[in-house]
Order: sequence, then structure tokens, then C-alpha cells
Amino acid sequence: MRKERKNQMSEIKEKSLKYNLHSWSAQKAINPKVITKAEGIYFWDEEGNRYYDMSSQLVNSNLGHGNKAIIQAIKDQADKMPFISPAFAIDVRSDAAEAVVEMSGMKNAKVFFTNAGAESNENAIKMAKQYTGRWKIFSMYRCYHGSSAGAGMLTGEPRHFANEPGPAGFIKYDGPYAYRAPKQVAFKDKDDAADFYLELLENQVLYEGPESIAAIFLETVVGSNGILIPPAKWIKGVRDLCTKYGIVMVCDEVMAGWYRTGKAFAFQNYGIEPDLVTFAKGVTCGYVPIGGVIVSEKIQKYFDDHKMMCGLTYNAHPMGCAAAVATIKEYENLNIEENVAKQGKLLREFLEGFSKTHPCVGEIRQIGLFSAMEIVKDESGAPIVSFNNDPEGVMPKIIGMLMKEGFFTYSHENMIVVAPPLIIAGEELREAMAIMDRVLDSVDEMI
Repeated sequence: MRKERKNQMSEIKEKSLKYNLHSWSAQKAINPKVITKAEGIYFWDEEGNRYYDMSSQLVNSNLGHGNKAIIQAIKDQADKMPFISPAFAIDVRSDAAEAVVEMSGMKNAKVFFTNAGAESNENAIKMAKQYTGRWKIFSMYRCYHGSSAGAGMLTGEPRHFANEPGPAGFIKYDGPYAYRAPKQVAFKDKDDAADFYLELLENQVLYEGPESIAAIFLETVVGSNGILIPPAKWIKGVRDLCTKYGIVMVCDEVMAGWYRTGKAFAFQNYGIEPDLVTFAKGVTCGYVPIGGVIVSEKIQKYFDDHKMMCGLTYNAHPMGCAAAVATIKEYENLNIEENVAKQGKLLREFLEGFSKTHPCVGEIRQIGLFSAMEIVKDESGAPIVSFNNDPEGVMPKIIGMLMKEGFFTYSHENMIVVAPPLIIAGEELREAMAIMDRVLDSVDEMI
């Protein structure tokens, strides 16, 4: 029986390698694990090994695996009406949009639903261009907004190279990243850093011509590129800059939204209101694909008299909307905001401890259950690998060491992301971070 099961698992992997193209990989270099089960904050491979899901898969499984309420909502909607054209009004579409708007706190906003984060950003680009009549779009270096044609051009790191040259009008700017600022720039505090980066941004706006700029995009808290948490003064300054020049402020909350930072949406930490907010991931925790754009009152009212040139076959898909309604209810039922505050405090204690006890750990950044550690060579803070260049595969080795011990996450450049499901309990977090502690011991010796 065991041999038969092993053969079955080998067949699954072989078939995957034969027929599936795996993202962001040279296909000959991959060796995917066969996963057989997932529950709570854990998943298991074909050999029975259990893993702590410490990146919530792709920072989307916020409520973990196997949530019964979400699953039941999907089943019920499949029985009732699995699909109907986006042109029709149905209960779950109305309920999902209402729930999203209420969570955002944006008065008289509306929602345009999509299928994923990249599509959300694609449609936000079009809305901003239509609303302003302008054509240039600003987005930040060290950000990720998706890999489709427009979203890929928004993206400000090497994953956008495959989209080039792309359409005209996409402009990149430097956002706050004080830890890696040029050596000759010394900031007194966060406000000083905010002033510096705001001056750079406004200069670029003036050089490019405010009358041609439709939108400034930003990840409210930068996700995969290292959990870069901006100073409050910078976020407020961008809001003021957009208002001053009539530019649409777009906050990408695909990863940072849905209580990942402790608030329903990350922008709520800063006391501002964007013009457009893009979302996906945690709105259904990946159980069914869906995303969307929250459209502020002034922009949604523009489309009362102007045709909105956005449309998708699966816009506001009934099963996605049903999953979204159930997920939003579960955030409240499970007291997720309270748990993120509690476990986020514990996570910070671990990270701060690692920065003191492990020479390989440089700056640590954390907000809610959203965090990253910079892996460095020495006390100077020099990164263990250079930008987009790790010829010896040092970071994959470290991630492999963690995986071998049952700790699943991912890295970007020299940074390790730690973003567990928001349902994680204190004891589970302690057990997982004990694994990280042991592996960092080995990394200290390795470097």
C-alpha cells in the first residue's frame, strides 16, 4: 500500500513537470513537492512532513487552510447559481460590494470586482486615465503590482523586464527605504526621511509635467520587496501632493489589505483616504480567485455620465463574491484584528531578539503579521547578496534549510519574509520561530 502511494505521488510530480509551466522558474531547475493536505496554519507533503505556512502561501491565506464557513459559502453558491453575467444584479454581488466598502470606511465609494490583483491594478490604470484625461502613471521602484501588461509595467523590480519596452508613460520614482539610502544621506528620523523622498517625488512630478500625470501608484506597505513600511509623513505627503496637482492616488492593498497590517486596510494606519484602492488575496484567502478596485466618491460619480471602459467576463463572479462575503464575516467572527495585534507584538519580540543575537540579521521590519529580516554579511549591513544577483544561490539555500525543518516561506533579494496566517496562535508562532532561530544559527556560521 505504501509503495502504491509513493508511486502515485511520483506520478503526480512527473505529470506536473511534463504538463505544467511553473512561474518565475527555469523549468529544468524545479523540483516541486507534492502536497496532499492543508489545515489551519499547516500543510503536508507526500512523505507526511508537516510545514508551518509562515508566508500564508503567497501572503493570501490569511485565515489559513480549510475554513469551513468559506468552503460552505462556495458550495451553497455553486448549488444556487455558479455563474451569471456581470450585467445582472444578484444578492452576493451586492452584499460583497457593500461589505468591502464598509470595511474601507470610504464614504459613498463603489467597487469594481476583478479576478486578481494584477487585473485590479490594470483597471485602476484605466480608471485614472479616463477620469483625469492624462496618460502618465507613476509607480515606485521596489514594488510589485502584478505581471500582466500594464501591471507589469507598474512593477518596479526585475520582474517587469519581460514586459519592456511596453506602452509609454510609466514613470518610476524612489520611495522611502532609509536602510538602503545612499551612504552620504543621513536621516535624523523618519520625518526627515519622509521630507527627503517627498522632495524627490515632487521634483519628478514637476519635471514630467503635472498636467500629464494621471496617477501615483504605491503599495501602502511594500510587500514582496521587503515589507518596506513608510513613514506616516510620507504617506500623508503623497496624498497632499496628489490633491495639489489633481493626480489620482492609488493604494495597492493586494497584499497589505485584509488585516495583514492590523487594520482592515493598510492606508487606515495613516489617516488618509486614497482615490482608488486595489485589492485581492485576503478578500477570499485564495479559496476562490477574486479582486477589485474600491473607487472613491468623486471618481465613481464621474462614471455616472461617462462610460467606464472596464469589463471582464468573470467580473463579480458569484462564487467569488460568496467567498468574499463569508471571508469578511470570518474576519469579525474570529476576532482577527485582536489576534493580529496580540501575535504581531510577539512576532516583533522574536525579530528584535534575532537582530541582537544573530550577526546575520540586519534591519527587521514589522507591522501586524507582516515582516521581513535583512540577511547581511556583517555589522556594516552589507547585504548577503547583491541586487538581483545571487550566483551561488545563498538565499535559496537558506529557504531550503528552513523548509527542511518545516518552516515554509520565501525570500526576495537578501530578505526573508515572515507573514503567517492571521489565525496563528501564540504557541504556534513560538514553535515556528524556534525553527527560524535554529536555522539562523547555521546562517551565522555559513556567512
